[in-house]
Amino acid sequence: MVSGVVADRFITVLNNCPFVIWPAFFTSSGGQPEQAPGWEVQPNTGLTFAMPDDWNGRVWGRRNCDFSTGSGPDSCLDGGCNGGLICNSTTGTGVPPATLATFDFSGESQDIYTVSVVDGYNLPMVITNNCACPFASCPVDLATACPLDLAGPFDSDGVPVGCKSVCLVDALAGNAANSSNCCTGSFDSESSCPSPGVEHYSYFKTKCPNSFVYVFDESSDTAIWQCEKSCMFEVDVEYGVTFCYNVSNFRLP
Repeated sequence: MVSGVVADRFITVLNNCPFVIWPAFFTSSGGQPEQAPGWEVQPNTGLTFAMPDDWNGRVWGRRNCDFSTGSGPDSCLDGGCNGGLICNSTTGTGVPPATLATFDFSGESQDIYTVSVVDGYNLPMVITNNCACPFASCPVDLATACPLDLAGPFDSDGVPVGCKSVCLVDALAGNAANSSNCCTGSFDSESSCPSPGVEHYSYFKTKCPNSFVYVFDESSDTAIWQCEKSCMFEVDVEYGVTFCYNVSNFRLP
């Protein structure tokens, strides 16, 4: 490795769930990875691919998908995207609720990453790395005990496979423009939108303390994580995005 040159970055997406999932990613800015932004992963298998060193985007998982009848976001019970199996590179951001792994590799001194449930939850997720940097995580099942007003969507047995964010519920009701749950309008600052004012904040944060729960959650000090680039001068950096990291905490469908 040449001194002063940041090593390559890789993301390994691993399905530790006892069922098939369909991971996807969306590039918000920076270079596009060579990997197609949507694929199928059987239980206990994974996929590793290289990422551009200026990449900024999200990775998530989709559940209960059937792409045989169309290529729209409703091809999956949750997390679906425009494009079907391979998400559209400009509009395929994924339909909430969905647990998100977000990454920003464009910083001068560190990578930034989160496990976000700001858009709601659909799968347990942990972000690991080989640089001794902190893990970001929401490793438990939030759907089973999800507050009733947030639960869903539901599988064919009526069991919730997702837990909506309160902001999403406000948005679906047409109330997102001025919402204390979305931190919009007259609530668009941290002082006017503190975490106690966000309904069900404690449900998500207590169960997933190392996740990003609402727009100003950075003040919790356990929402946004950083990995210094000094590690990256020594090794090729691999971030792991593992679904159902701890299967014992997850209900089989």
